[in-house]
Amino acid sequence: MKRFLTVTVLALLLAVLAACGSSKSDTVNIGYFPNLDHAAGIVGKEKGYFEEELKDRDVQFTNFPNGNDFIEALNAGGIQIGYVGPGPAINSFLAGNDIVVLGAAANGATLIVAREGSGIETLEDFADKSFCTPGNGCTHNVQLEIMLQDLGLTTTRRGGTVDHQPRVNPANTIVLFEQAQIDAVAAPEPWGTYLVEELGAKVIVEWNEVFLGETLPSVVVVTTNQFLKENPEAVDQFLKAHKRAVDYTQTNTEDTLVTINDLLYSLTQQRLPQSVLENAWKRMAVTTETHADALQAWATASYELDFIDSEPNLEGFVDTSRLDKIINGN
Repeated sequence: MKRFLTVTVLALLLAVLAACGSSKSDTVNIGYFPNLDHAAGIVGKEKGYFEEELKDRDVQFTNFPNGNDFIEALNAGGIQIGYVGPGPAINSFLAGNDIVVLGAAANGATLIVAREGSGIETLEDFADKSFCTPGNGCTHNVQLEIMLQDLGLTTTRRGGTVDHQPRVNPANTIVLFEQAQIDAVAAPEPWGTYLVEELGAKVIVEWNEVFLGETLPSVVVVTTNQFLKENPEAVDQFLKAHKRAVDYTQTNTEDTLVTINDLLYSLTQQRLPQSVLENAWKRMAVTTETHADALQAWATASYELDFIDSEPNLEGFVDTSRLDKIINGN
């Protein structure tokens, strides 16, 4: 009897110690951007899908103005999972940081527009002009610069004549255009369409004509391998909510746009015109389909533009196996 009690107490002690040493996260902070192509993240948040699936955890949300800030938060543990552009995610991976792509959230959604009166009618006119993007080396930045390079144009960063102003919050581009402080922008939606509809900006390159425009995921779902290893159940629960959100946006466009506009209002106290949202929605596709070859092509372009120092190898960067199982009903 004593031996049985000793074994039982020992087993309980080991269980307690194991629980104390567990790295299971009780809190999941999800990162996203207040952009139209982050519709899956916004809908999942506003409809309560993430809380419903991650029911045993405290679910929190943080919105970011650009991918660099998102990556910094992911590296620091401020967020555990979320939505970001492929550019910052790839740059982080190639820098040796712990990050893995679990799937996609949208394709397209990059629009290159020029301010009325800028003198820009085509890409060839960018010489001696200025443009802005949400981040240096971000997805939209590379998409525009690689097309300019094909025309023999480079930015001042590389000794050329095209001035690039990075880390500009997309919403702030409105003021820059109004005050004629910038000539053009490679913008995520809906901000590009807003500039066209409300300020008379000229579309220089449509979303499906931008470099890798139709195949490059504009938003990917990422986490760290450490969080995935220590919290596989939480990751699966997140991905189930993600799929529910994608499915909803694909069949409920009107309500999705209302939901996004409501969120933008809560953050900025302003609503976007309905026509802006509707037209911007046509310049993207919410999808879980992940084109790994497009990600590699973008990384190669980033290398050609000297944003990264060595030829990129993305082996181990993309792992959609968990999302694929959920999509297939497993």
